[in-house]
Amino acid sequence: MTDSTAFRNINILTMAQAVGGAAPPIVISLGGIIGTVLAPDPSLATFPVSLYNVGVAIGTLPAAWVMRRFGRREGYIFGAMIGICGGLLAATAITAGLFLLFCLAIMTVGLYGSYIQSFRFAAADTAEGDMKAKAISRVMVGGLAAAIIGPQVAIWTVDAVPGHPYVASFIGLSVLAFLTLLLVSRLKIPRPVAVTISGGRPLSEIARSPRFIMAAATGVVSYALMAFIMTATPLAMIACGHSVGQATLGIQWHVLAMFGPSFFTGRLIARFGKETIAATGLALIAGCAVIALSGLGLTHFWLALILLGVGWNFGFIGATAMITDCHTPEERGKVQGLNDFLVFGSTATASFLAGALVHIDNGWSMMNWLVFPAVGLVLVPLVFSRRLFARTR
Repeated sequence: MTDSTAFRNINILTMAQAVGGAAPPIVISLGGIIGTVLAPDPSLATFPVSLYNVGVAIGTLPAAWVMRRFGRREGYIFGAMIGICGGLLAATAITAGLFLLFCLAIMTVGLYGSYIQSFRFAAADTAEGDMKAKAISRVMVGGLAAAIIGPQVAIWTVDAVPGHPYVASFIGLSVLAFLTLLLVSRLKIPRPVAVTISGGRPLSEIARSPRFIMAAATGVVSYALMAFIMTATPLAMIACGHSVGQATLGIQWHVLAMFGPSFFTGRLIARFGKETIAATGLALIAGCAVIALSGLGLTHFWLALILLGVGWNFGFIGATAMITDCHTPEERGKVQGLNDFLVFGSTATASFLAGALVHIDNGWSMMNWLVFPAVGLVLVPLVFSRRLFARTR
């Protein structure tokens, strides 16, 4: 693949991330509100949002197989078609007032999300050497645009269909998925040859390797802790007397902190190493918990959310770059699929736990204390293994 083709693919993937990645903000912004209206029990209001993460988790391995069998371009086109169907199904469920159908629709959108999440790996596959981390970081910049596009689509379309609030928002999600389809159809990524479909080492052997365990564990802890704390923070803020608007603004700053550093994260990885940046990200997530435990003022919540966002960015992009060292070209599809299954399966579990723990006595404090052992479990071996991995490259 020529440099010009690789650069073109990265630009397309960045734009596709911007429009395709707008689906999660739409689901997160409206899923709980719609769940409150449709759910037979108020305690199930946030269930559809959690099912989005479940959909991403269960979709990662099938998505990896599809792309390994038919190629990334064809796989992404198929994934975008799933997104179109998921958005239209959600609009139908809202119109009919069917909670279970809405849950199924949101899980379907999660299956679409499993394809979107692999854009970062597709960018890395088109680059060589230190450019892999920069390519990953570049595509993640598209997430910054998605964080703006998604909520704005939800706001602009909320009452576009008279008598049926939020229906047009999910039609808008389908339109964005269609735009994603148009973009990914322009990718020029060679289709895999037959030998690569089952080539390389057995997945069980790769999964037992120290390098993969370290990379996957870093991604799991970075993403799961981010979801764990982010999911609970708005509820904790409101319980402490802060307004819904203040909680929403805090989440907006958090999302900006998640994707804003992507402009330079790749360069930092090229200079200091992927393990160093990933370790820094984990330390920042621990710093978020320190701030959260130090007080319940508005500044404490907002600063904690910003640190959480930057920590996720460094930890997740660093872990993604680490994964690219764990496989050969023949092995990358199954290894990347397993990694994302572990990451997003853990994230789905974390989102369920957050909703349960934040409502118990001292739940907010308990959640933040749990951050330290989770970070320490990965940060300590990551720091000690950094030099070993550097010597074995």
